[in-house]
Amino acid sequence: MQNFVNFYAQSIRSKNAFYVPGGNAKVSFVDVRDIASVAANILIEENGNGEMTHIGRAYDITGPEALSYNRAAEILSKITNKKISYVNSTDEEARQRMREMGMDEWFINIALELYDSYRKGYASNISPAVESITGTKPRPFIEFAKEHARYFN
Repeated sequence: MQNFVNFYAQSIRSKNAFYVPGGNAKVSFVDVRDIASVAANILIEENGNGEMTHIGRAYDITGPEALSYNRAAEILSKITNKKISYVNSTDEEARQRMREMGMDEWFINIALELYDSYRKGYASNISPAVESITGTKPRPFIEFAKEHARYFN
């Protein structure tokens, strides 16, 4: 979710739009605070014998819902009281914007591969990991948007 602040907030403030080569992909956006909470629990949780509970395990950490970028734009629009649009861009347009932001080529390539995986549907799964490990439901995007609205106005 924090990518909306770190990478899209400037264009949302200046152009009321964000540009992503995401097509119609749905993504189970996750808040980094939920990721950190899972990590902290994994690092300290022991079983009854003093052994670490999560050794050798892997978890998919996701948010509570898979949203399209269009739906994310609708939520941001509602929260900020201004029309915010998602503009689907090509990989080359995204590459150029990332270069203009000063990103290294290796990072740009990884980011574009990630967006490709989104378009193929690989980021739409929902996992119970956050709640099962922390005992707390993952934050929904609308909550994140309310808490971070100041970055988009």
